[in-house]
Amino acid sequence: MPKLPIISGADVVRTLERLGFVIARQKGSHIVMRKGSSGCVVPNHRELKIGTLAGLLKQAGISQEAFIEALND
Repeated sequence: MPKLPIISGADVVRTLERLGFVIARQKGSHIVMRKGSSGCVVPNHRELKIGTLAGLLKQAGISQEAFIEALND
């Protein structure tokens, strides 16, 4: 399993959009993204901790490998 990078919430949103997610709504610094019936909440912070990012990917149903590949594209 590859190591997850420390990235910003904006980078996570951009990468999830590449994977087919769309922004459903935003309240404060939390962005709700959806793709079909699955979704996730992305905190729009300067840096996301590794555990937060891992939980977010699990919530969205995306493997860490697929996320890192889309991040590097």
